[in-house]
Amino acid sequence: MISAWGLVASAIGLLGLALADTCSTIRDISNIDVTSPLDLSYLDEQSDYWSTSCAALKPSCIIFPKVADEVAAIVKVLNNNTENFAIKSGGHNPNNGWSSVQGGPLISTQKLKQVILDQETGIAKVGPGQRLDSISAELQGTGWTFVGGRIGNTGVGGLVLGGGLSYMSAQYGWAASSVLEYEIVLANGTIATASATQNADLFRALKGGGNNFGIITTYTLQLYRQGDIFGGNLVFLRTPETDSKMLKAVRDFTDYNEDDKAAVIVTAERGNIDLIDTWILFLFYDGIDVPEGTFKNFTDIGPLLDTTKVQTYADLIGGSNWVIVKGSVVQIGTETIPMPSAENGVKVMEGIHSHWRNITDTVLLEPGVIASIAYQPFPKRIAQAAKERSVDLIDAEDDAQRLILELNYSFLPQGDYDKMDQVLQNTYGGVRDRVVGWQQDGTLPDIYLPIFMNYGFHQQDYFSRLLPENRAFAHSVSESVDPDGFFRTRIGGWKP
Repeated sequence: MISAWGLVASAIGLLGLALADTCSTIRDISNIDVTSPLDLSYLDEQSDYWSTSCAALKPSCIIFPKVADEVAAIVKVLNNNTENFAIKSGGHNPNNGWSSVQGGPLISTQKLKQVILDQETGIAKVGPGQRLDSISAELQGTGWTFVGGRIGNTGVGGLVLGGGLSYMSAQYGWAASSVLEYEIVLANGTIATASATQNADLFRALKGGGNNFGIITTYTLQLYRQGDIFGGNLVFLRTPETDSKMLKAVRDFTDYNEDDKAAVIVTAERGNIDLIDTWILFLFYDGIDVPEGTFKNFTDIGPLLDTTKVQTYADLIGGSNWVIVKGSVVQIGTETIPMPSAENGVKVMEGIHSHWRNITDTVLLEPGVIASIAYQPFPKRIAQAAKERSVDLIDAEDDAQRLILELNYSFLPQGDYDKMDQVLQNTYGGVRDRVVGWQQDGTLPDIYLPIFMNYGFHQQDYFSRLLPENRAFAHSVSESVDPDGFFRTRIGGWKP
């Protein structure tokens, strides 16, 4: 017996190259939910982006598939035309055209939001339409949690495909490290499974490979036991003395902390809204009894505000969305740096921070500007935990300590995008130049420094910063599963 979706696929095949407009074709041959620019659901979804520059792009329609078969039918239609398109999970990535599109169809995963948990094993099937706060809320009270990011608004799809840095990464690796299986719609519209035993090369390439290989419709994740946690924020008034203490504290924490349950993000913020110039510490401990002294280097600096408390993980993640600057253009870039030795810590950390302040000095009159730099420990334990679970494209050596820098600018005028684009390039480019110079003169170790995809700016070349063999591997997998370059040429993102 032929299924309803089999009949749709047959109709698509019969129509062949006569198809031209994805939106109208899908309306004509199926009951998949297709919305137009005048529909309320279109307006809600199209405006729901981290950056207003993405929301300014207007897709020809927004399509809301509910199951993998519907995604497959959409891909078959797209194969019969040349329209550019985009796939959206949470819309957190602010790069224009990555999860947004001008004039072509947008595939929203909003209705692919299943969470099916096996309470005994902690294995869960999760749809890409989930966000971190919604999935943590669904898992509330089960005793299980997932290795997700830190901002609740973030979509599961983009987070996991980029690797995914978590408060729990020192325990369990990247978010992608805990994926056991992907259900994926390939470029030809077929539905496949990728796991350690089925399509193993594709399984590896999806871990840090982004949106190059297909559309994920289900992630099968290994969850982990968890009770209440301790976490929140510490806010510090910025002074030159505070700068020195915070930079030393994050270097020392990365070097000396041996408790995998402890994690921090150390962020400096400045802008012309209320003359912001502060340090904000994001603090996390996976448990309610924090060993004495774990965060002493930070707490001794003397915060003005302390919101840390024992709470559920769901409450922590759900309460993190205050960091979203609504109604602004957002640009995010990144760099990875070797952790300097204690001897060279002041030279490196304060040199990078001084560069950041000098660059941000030049844009403080930009309307609505908020600039931030986040120092995020990337200790060797994260690489070790990742390798214990599965191979990935990031493939960092597990004997080196690093820091991941996240560099953000938010501002109001969309017309200033190109100007601020150059400012961000100057910001991370200056960090990179300094690090390379310090590696050449021996101040920093000459180690592999991949770019973290989830924070990458569109001007950065993610794949060129992978190990050469891993970039070649990703390219070969892409050509194998997508020989005609369907995903390589028609959607945004970095290409291997």
